[in-house]
Amino acid sequence: MNQARDLFHLPEGGPYLLAHSVGCLPRAAMGALEAGMLAPWQTAGGGAWPRWLETIEDFRTAVARLLGVDPATVAPQTSVSAALFTLLSGLKPQTGKNVVLLSEQAFPTIGFVLAPLARLGLHARFIPAGEDPSDPATWERHFDGSVAAVIAMHVHSNTGLVSPVSEIAALARRHGAMSIIDLAQSAGILPIPAQEWDADALIGSCVKWLCGGPGAAYLQVRSGLIAALEPLDVGWFAHEEPFAFDIRDFRYATDARRFQGGTPSIAPFALAAAGIRAVLEVGQAPIRANNRACIAAFEEAARQSLDWAARSGTLCLVCDDPQGATEALSAAGFAHDFRGNILRASFHIWNAPEEARDLAQALRRAGVAFTPAR
Repeated sequence: MNQARDLFHLPEGGPYLLAHSVGCLPRAAMGALEAGMLAPWQTAGGGAWPRWLETIEDFRTAVARLLGVDPATVAPQTSVSAALFTLLSGLKPQTGKNVVLLSEQAFPTIGFVLAPLARLGLHARFIPAGEDPSDPATWERHFDGSVAAVIAMHVHSNTGLVSPVSEIAALARRHGAMSIIDLAQSAGILPIPAQEWDADALIGSCVKWLCGGPGAAYLQVRSGLIAALEPLDVGWFAHEEPFAFDIRDFRYATDARRFQGGTPSIAPFALAAAGIRAVLEVGQAPIRANNRACIAAFEEAARQSLDWAARSGTLCLVCDDPQGATEALSAAGFAHDFRGNILRASFHIWNAPEEARDLAQALRRAGVAFTPAR
């Protein structure tokens, strides 16, 4: 445990419980940035590009290891929003099949991306927030032949609820729709059996549980689907031959690089690859085991069962006095956050069960009552 904790720089102050927002900086990140971005620039100037492109490939390889997929199916992205727009813009219009299905509990950026896609004939259908997105029957009720794509959060950021990913992907296949799974709140803490899910596409960011910092995200597309998608957001790095330099001849890359767009940023992907490697070095199973031990310690100290076994790694608790809770937790040094009246607190490998007990006791001393978010 201590050895794994030492792989990360911990922010100053008390227990850091914000892995669901920004993961801690890996100690290897600065060396990775130096080797993958700065040193080649310093020593080679414009000749740094071969090494810089290796950095991008290193990132694709790291994501592929994390997800258990072929690196050729992975494209670096600047954000989840960019990944989703690029992917959906590649759908070919079909008469009577123009609905994108998602829950109102999805992260808002998903809905924002869909709004302008109405210009391309795609329209959002929202499952009401009051319907449980962790129940397969919820998704079944809203599927029909007009659904072109479905977007499911593997984990919902304000509740910790986990979508029935395999069932959603199977529903999509039966209805001839694309299945897209957002891993932003799950990769690094929950298992991602991509091959078992058999979803068409996975999107996610590296800033949270993967400890990769902002500006690096990814899009993974099932290999058999890639050739059928022709994204609108292209550039020379989406070209089959980026260095052909024929302005009249654009041909999509045959692998997931067709979703890559123009000249890539280098620094975010050097940092993100270091974060993913740190998580893989610790092992996702030990990270999850420690998370569950911390949640069990919280429940014991709170004298309250939360039935969190089937949820994510983030406690999402509706508090009757959010102001009192945040004052008490801030005074005790806990790095946490609130979404409205929902306390969010995450336990990564750098946390210990003692910290979880202290969190529960701070809430009890403040007289704050809480229930799991739904």
